[in-house]
Amino acid sequence: MAIPSTSHASGSGWRWALLGACIGIALALAVFAPARWLAAGLAQWSDGHLQLINARGTLWNGTAGVVFSSGAGGAESISLPGQLGWTLRPRWDGISATLDLPCCAAKPLEFKGRPRSDGLELEWRDGQSRWPAAMLAGFGAPWNTLKLEGALDLSMQALVLRWSGRQLTLAGRATLDATDISSSLSTLKPMGSYRIALEGGPVPSLLLTTREGSLQLSGSGRWNGTTMRFDGEASAAPGREDALSNLLNIIGRRDGARSLITLG
Repeated sequence: MAIPSTSHASGSGWRWALLGACIGIALALAVFAPARWLAAGLAQWSDGHLQLINARGTLWNGTAGVVFSSGAGGAESISLPGQLGWTLRPRWDGISATLDLPCCAAKPLEFKGRPRSDGLELEWRDGQSRWPAAMLAGFGAPWNTLKLEGALDLSMQALVLRWSGRQLTLAGRATLDATDISSSLSTLKPMGSYRIALEGGPVPSLLLTTREGSLQLSGSGRWNGTTMRFDGEASAAPGREDALSNLLNIIGRRDGARSLITLG
């Protein structure tokens, strides 16, 4: 009977030990990956527009401050009050996430993320949140010029976002109620309250209406997978023309008393 040589057995043992060590390191990295990795990935994905500051904890359970910025090194940066807390949990088909943001949502926001062969899908649980309109200045032009104030109430119903390469498709509905909106470009405070309704489907659409106010806004848009084409108009209520003239000159192309707005 042949007896395995000591050197052969020893070599096999070392290989198994090395494999076990590699698996252990990989599991440790997965479980204890620092929160700053998520912060770095999010900043890169958003081109610096969305940043997690002083991230603590792990990739799976962490906290951080939230900053909206006009980009890496951008001049405009707006911080949300308080901190964001997050919890990520692996699923057989992706991950589930809970976002705890006391400043802006009475209940945590939840979504499921699923990788696709050519992209990513995010399915949001129905929910409501309230955001300061001032945060829009962090996204650069034209918001940093308008410097809006007021409240943005976001409601989501069966909202699903699907990325396929650079193409984005939407299902479900999202409604944004902008309440008591004012701008540094007008002495009227507030100028009005508005509603933006986004409807998903084969050709997602957007509808802008005025709920009340001196600045009258209306318009509609269509999403083609990469950009939103929006056509609308703005005008002043009778007696408010002088107070809103400067703003109307900036937000669109003047056509008599109206200002025509075209985006995309």
